[in-house]
Amino acid sequence: MAKGRKSWQEKLNNGREAIVEQLDKPYAGMAIGAKMLIPTPLLVDAYVKHIPKGVSGSLQQMRIDLAADYHADFTCPLTSGIFIRIVAEAAYEEFSNGKPLTAITPFWRIIDAKAPVAKKLSFGFDFVKEQRQREGLKI
Repeated sequence: MAKGRKSWQEKLNNGREAIVEQLDKPYAGMAIGAKMLIPTPLLVDAYVKHIPKGVSGSLQQMRIDLAADYHADFTCPLTSGIFIRIVAEAAYEEFSNGKPLTAITPFWRIIDAKAPVAKKLSFGFDFVKEQRQREGLKI
């Protein structure tokens, strides 16, 4: 039997560990020798879970904070964006399967209308907008 596409939960729980790599060529405006954190979806998920209700986080601040936690110069912008989407999709998948809103990762606290990932969400932006309004966050 052929294996189908992975669920968002499977993508979230991919079993990988965060790594810090030293650049051997310039990347994302950083010079050779800079240390880059490549996070994991679960690391990003844990970060988002710690954003308090009514507080709007940002992908940029998350990248700064995670890099500091891992003694890196920066966090990979590409994987960070991908993993924010995985976190959002996995949480929404749980919500769609009956998990209470209070028990899923509050991804709406880090995704606003200006976030590039907002346009890519399989379930659209209305859910995010509704949750941000409910918590008094700027859309």
